[in-house]
Amino acid sequence: MNAAPNSEEFYKKLKEQLYDTAQWPSEYLYKFIVLSTPEKILQVENIFDNLGAVIDTKASKNGKYTSISINVTMKDPEAIIAKYKEVAENVEGVISL
Repeated sequence: MNAAPNSEEFYKKLKEQLYDTAQWPSEYLYKFIVLSTPEKILQVENIFDNLGAVIDTKASKNGKYTSISINVTMKDPEAIIAKYKEVAENVEGVISL
């Protein structure tokens, strides 16, 4: 099961909002939740490798899940959406916020 947003309608709305609210290129904050396994966390981190991203991880109270915040400069809304889709396709069980 993949809890990431995957409908084209969602992405279309997000793209419109991003174009309306920012000048591009612009910083963007991604937030994901994964099971607290080193493999899952590394999968997400690797997708943003070589982009100059600032990545912060925080385990949940009981340690079962980890939230991953990624602050990175993206060139345009299409690039942001492409990364959401890449994470959704490559990290099983990820939740995108």
